Amino acid sequence: MRLSSRAASLLAVAAALPLALTACSSGSSDTGSSASTKPAKAKDPNAGLSTGTQLKKALAPASAFPAGFALQADNSADSGDQFLAPEAKSTAKTDCTRLLGTSWIQATGYKGGVSFAQNDYAIKDQTQDLAQEIDEFQGTTAKAVMKEFASVATACATFTDSDTHATVKVTGKTTAGLGDEAYTLTLTSGTWQNGTTLVAARSGSAVVTVMSTAGSDDGAASAKKLTTTVLSGLK
Repeated sequence: MRLSSRAASLLAVAAALPLALTACSSGSSDTGSSASTKPAKAKDPNAGLSTGTQLKKALAPASAFPAGFALQADNSADSGDQFLAPEAKSTAKTDCTRLLGTSWIQATGYKGGVSFAQNDYAIKDQTQDLAQEIDEFQGTTAKAVMKEFASVATACATFTDSDTHATVKVTGKTTAGLGDEAYTLTLTSGTWQNGTTLVAARSGSAVVTVMSTAGSDDGAASAKKLTTTVLSGLK
């Protein structure tokens, strides 16, 4: 629906242009003034940003995942060759349960970028999971998104998993050596066999978000390794 609406708007503008130009030309001949100069072309806010199709190629390949991990087709998606309309940050209360899903960037209040690509790998019994996502943002929005992760760590220091009713504890820290800036969240619960590590790293206008429950270290090592691989794919 959005694409159809945009297309209709563009057609309406295109149809009106000849009439506007004719009127302008007529007025010029009456006053004897020279032809008017063309207005400066508006800068494309998506100029230089990667499309979802391009971001998909930057995701870590299957060979980067441990043996036994298989692609979960239901959690694989991208925005294709067209850019999405940017959305403002939500002012609603932080939804801490977002941290338990693959697109956990939404816990910041930002639904995502104007383009994105994501997928998810898991072992057969679904007890270990590795997910990756890249979102491209216009202007300085990527920096604004990164600032929100510390706020999420504070707001979600302790929350309840609505599905399992488990009490989840969250700790966060700035992480050096990953992209232009990075932040790591660690989720643990007394009812879980292993915790979860979430890493967010910015590379220019792109924000990489990774989730891992793989390994016996709350997914810390595998999350950092996957983040490093994705950042390399963006270069």
